Amino acid sequence: MESQLDPMKDDLPLMANTNYMLVRHYVLDLDVDFKSKVIEGIIVLFFETGSQYPKTSSSGKECCQSQSDKTCKVKACEPCYMPMTTESACSPKPKYNDFAVCGKGEEDTSDKNGNHSNEAQASGISSSKDICEIQNHGNKDFLLVLDCCDLSVLKVEEVDVAAVSGIEKFTRSAKLTDVSKELENLRNQIVHELVTLPADRWMEQLYYFTRCSQAPGCGELLFTTGTWSLEIRKAGVQAPTDFPHAIRIWYKTKPEGRSITWTTDQSGRPCVYTMGSPINNRALFPCQEPPVALSTWQASIRTAADFVVLMSGENSAEPVQLQEGILSWYYYVTMPMPASTFTIAVGCWQEVKQQGFPAAIQTNTKFSLPSSQADFRWHEEICGHVEYPCRFQDPAARLQAVIPYRVFTPRCLMECCEEHLLQLIPQCLSAAYTTLGTHPFSRLDVLIVPSNFSSLGMASPHIIFLSQSVLSGGSQLCGTRLCHEIAHAWFGLAIGARDWTEEWLSEGFATFLEDIFWARAQQQLSHDEVKGQQELKALLRWRRLRDEVQNSEEELQVLRPKKESTGETSESGASIVKHGLKAEKVFMQVHYLKGYFLLRSLARTIGEASYLSSLRKFVHKFHGQLVLSQDFLCMLLEDIPEQKESGLTAESIFQNWLDTSGIPKVTKWIRTNQMMRKSGKKKRRLDEVVFQKLLPDQLVLLLESLLEVKTLRPRILQCLEKTYQLREQDAEVRHRWCELIVKHKYIPGYEDVEKFLREDQAMGVYLYGELMVNEDVKQQELARKCFAAAREHMDPSSAKVVAEMLF
Repeated sequence: MESQLDPMKDDLPLMANTNYMLVRHYVLDLDVDFKSKVIEGIIVLFFETGSQYPKTSSSGKECCQSQSDKTCKVKACEPCYMPMTTESACSPKPKYNDFAVCGKGEEDTSDKNGNHSNEAQASGISSSKDICEIQNHGNKDFLLVLDCCDLSVLKVEEVDVAAVSGIEKFTRSAKLTDVSKELENLRNQIVHELVTLPADRWMEQLYYFTRCSQAPGCGELLFTTGTWSLEIRKAGVQAPTDFPHAIRIWYKTKPEGRSITWTTDQSGRPCVYTMGSPINNRALFPCQEPPVALSTWQASIRTAADFVVLMSGENSAEPVQLQEGILSWYYYVTMPMPASTFTIAVGCWQEVKQQGFPAAIQTNTKFSLPSSQADFRWHEEICGHVEYPCRFQDPAARLQAVIPYRVFTPRCLMECCEEHLLQLIPQCLSAAYTTLGTHPFSRLDVLIVPSNFSSLGMASPHIIFLSQSVLSGGSQLCGTRLCHEIAHAWFGLAIGARDWTEEWLSEGFATFLEDIFWARAQQQLSHDEVKGQQELKALLRWRRLRDEVQNSEEELQVLRPKKESTGETSESGASIVKHGLKAEKVFMQVHYLKGYFLLRSLARTIGEASYLSSLRKFVHKFHGQLVLSQDFLCMLLEDIPEQKESGLTAESIFQNWLDTSGIPKVTKWIRTNQMMRKSGKKKRRLDEVVFQKLLPDQLVLLLESLLEVKTLRPRILQCLEKTYQLREQDAEVRHRWCELIVKHKYIPGYEDVEKFLREDQAMGVYLYGELMVNEDVKQQELARKCFAAAREHMDPSSAKVVAEMLF
């Protein structure tokens, strides 16, 4: 399989053969051991036959499949869900028992390269090459391929779901005439009925997923692991329809696994978390990575009692003590999403609760539907996604402007979070609701992650990671970043890109919407003040995009690198993410910025009010689904047919914006600061007072302008720092200040640079390069000193880029 794909070294292979079998649900049962830096346990996967093979619904009719077509109506390849005719009372919400730790004591059969297999002893097949030759057609055994990397797989077996007490309700008597012959078909039929239960039976569904995951095994399966995959087969089974649809895998992670990072928090306590790795979650659990594999999950996580487990889950988990010193945490998700969105963080986190804060705000605030949302009529229509308990169909959820939220942080940052972050969350959530309507997710946890986190923020279902860098220097950086991550609830999570190379569908929209949300969150600002801030922000983004385009490979500047082939996969469903493993790509912002300017251009052409109305319509039509660029563009242009006469078409947008490198023709930024120019009419003394109280974005522009000056004397830099208290500003301002220090070799400021590289790792990568490029001995010593101190816990992509700069 891997040799057939033959990906470039910088491309990320998606190995799972999702067109043959598709994961619908994961049950994880894991132990987190900080001493060995290993997560160990079992995972049970429940499948349905994929789109390349016919399936049978509960009525006996072949299920329909949604496919991409030329009218841009793109959906995931999902089966039609047929309601069951048998009535059954919904079980009360179960008390989930934790599973027995079955994986302990299994022999680790890994070879010197970390690859695993039971093929040799079970079937006489001695190498991964041999098993790769077992094809998925003809009279050869069917091969199930999962995405897997940096894992020790110990055992794989079929699960006897038919042995579960009470499971008879999911069987049909007509299928049981020859039990010995039909038993395997019966098991697969049970799984099919279970994964296709109607949305209003979700609690019963989770209960039986739990019961089935604890069922006894009924035969070990043959497996082998390679660099990127776990390959599983059952002797004699030649088609995915006959392959076991419930399998259990015993495995453990490796300390060097690239999906999670073991580190210490800002208080020096150990922690582990998923940091948004380029390889996603395949080094955390065997899974299907392609976005089309939309699935639900539930997880029981056990760890020492000192630790708190946070996870992407709909419930706010309460720990259960299993034995002295060991707690178990249980989370679940009922909205199908790609496995890449699964997130976990285990650490000594402390919940931040502001004294005297109104309880209603932090729990379940509801508002009447804002007048600006008079065009919300789409909730009366049937949703276009597969069936699940959808908040867009819930009248109470549609009126919930602020969903329940919590804030967690290392103990040493609690006061800072209470002062800067806690009060911003309800404002930003409410602003997002006013703009887009119903929140796709029922609750939100916000966690301040360790300083080695390589980004300012990351959004996952029900949880947002924020860097500590957003907490200092006032509310603007914290507020705008929070708005950006909240926007991902709609664009990136509820609506996902069908092809990961189209990152702009997530990041471009979130960047555009963060300005809208933040403007509405700052209710004290006038219309002119808001527009002035947005114009200044656009100018700074244009300068950043211009610099990035001038200093990066043209191929990495294309928003739709696969062009007309975007969304296509191989016959099996396997594909690659172009440049997905290129380390420097992690730090590029072209998908954010170029996508933002495309959306800004469309909003200006159409008018902001009409444009936001179209965004809301798009959300209601496509939530819970996967899309391509043409889905958005075709729907938008259908609403404004008059624009076709002016040449605004999907084809022109592809040609000018998405399929080419560089910057399209956008507004020429010849006015750097309109507000300051207007203030020139006032008295000079007033001018000086205003000038000394610049907003963070104004300071960024000032410092960027000074970076273009060839020489600045130390006295000027000293005066600059004192006048604007640059050491106390937010991380964006301090980053530019550090650049000035490096450029002009301002020795009194080297401590500021060292502190920035230590505490603001999310933004400091390219400062290492600037320290080296001057060929100044002291600066190079400083760079190597800082890197040596941070390297052990640094994000791998960051460490690789910095090492290339330094050595």
